[in-house]
Amino acid sequence: MTIRIDQDTLEHACKSIIETILFCLPNAYKGTVYLIGGPPGLTATRITSGVIDSDRQSISWGLPQASDYNHPGKTWLEYRDEPNRPLEAMAWCVERQKSWTAEDPRADSRSVRLQVEGVWEDFHHMEPVLVRKKDLFINNNGVYPEFPKNSYGETLWQFSEHVVVAVIKIHFRPYTIRIGSPETRLIKKLSRTLGTELLSYQLKEQSLESMRHLAEDKIKACNILAHSIRNAITKSGLIFSLIKLELNFLREQWERIILQLCDPTLTKKGIIEELNKAAIDLKTEENQAAILDLIEVQTRFLELFLSPETGENWVHLQIEERWDELMQKANASDAQRQLIDEKIERLRRSLRLGKTAELLTKYVDLPAEVKQDWVELLYQNTDQIDLQYLERLIGILDAHDLKLPYQEKSRKTILRLKVLMEIMGELESDTNIALREVLNGKSKESHE
Repeated sequence: MTIRIDQDTLEHACKSIIETILFCLPNAYKGTVYLIGGPPGLTATRITSGVIDSDRQSISWGLPQASDYNHPGKTWLEYRDEPNRPLEAMAWCVERQKSWTAEDPRADSRSVRLQVEGVWEDFHHMEPVLVRKKDLFINNNGVYPEFPKNSYGETLWQFSEHVVVAVIKIHFRPYTIRIGSPETRLIKKLSRTLGTELLSYQLKEQSLESMRHLAEDKIKACNILAHSIRNAITKSGLIFSLIKLELNFLREQWERIILQLCDPTLTKKGIIEELNKAAIDLKTEENQAAILDLIEVQTRFLELFLSPETGENWVHLQIEERWDELMQKANASDAQRQLIDEKIERLRRSLRLGKTAELLTKYVDLPAEVKQDWVELLYQNTDQIDLQYLERLIGILDAHDLKLPYQEKSRKTILRLKVLMEIMGELESDTNIALREVLNGKSKESHE
């Protein structure tokens, strides 16, 4: 089993993700999406390709170029890594479930033309689209199909929770793409959106098919709906996780702007630098490993833009507890402990710095009431997210220029996730109705 939806819906989803990436990344000019078929073949087929014009206003669609990956595509046995055969980036993405970036085509070890003809190609990034096994094979009771093997006889994805359902390839202007650059991180985030969208379309089609069979076998339809839809809604948490991820991304964009108006010593970065220095001052040969671990954790926190409540919990579990253990082993004085406690408390307060009245007053690009609504949405507890919350957020992103670098991309992503949430709500409602009808019908028949 793989992603099975009608061709028009599949092409629409692929074009939508390519459009988002090309309009968001000014150095990208072409995008292609490949569908990866089910096991054991794992056939890679090019679905659609788009090229943005020089004015970056419109995109031309189609598959004009000849390619081994055009329909009917290439099977796993045809593109996997094998001795004495050119290596392909597609094999890397599918087998390892990792991205491939050709930042220097002259040294691209997985360019077939470079290996065969000595001709280097272009600058590009390829990202696998991952879906969890238990979400894709939701009706298999935890039993998964037999996946193919690599040339060494090792079974693919044996120790992974995910399968590869598609691969996104984005072409860039020369020398504008690097391994691990912001562009690659954005594409990785959007690949999760495409995976969720494809999975949701499949779930919707499965549910509709199940409902068509309801008249023939009510009890069977009831079980299919209960397992395939309810499990997807209540157990996967995909949509809510992606919404929280996008909110973190919005918070990051906002804080990179608003915190420029603030004293650097009050920011998360400034306080983490103080904590790292304090840790180094306590470094001895005995506690060197613990110090390095603490500094790594504190530095990693700079890359997270969590809601204040989640961030405070993270600080307590990951940073404060490490400091407590370190201070105890180092026999730190009361004065040293107090100094660290004060810094950690300042770190907690910094999580709400982006919504303080003082900074909002300095930010003059928005009306006061809009600023207040914006930060309330951005910094509220995200454990409970509903459609009304998303509508308010989309409304602000749609009506006001917040100067966020990826504002339009975030608006489109949240809009799509809102649609997915509505679809899941409708499916759950339809499921409940169908269940009641089945149970009521069964009850009547038993009385007769």
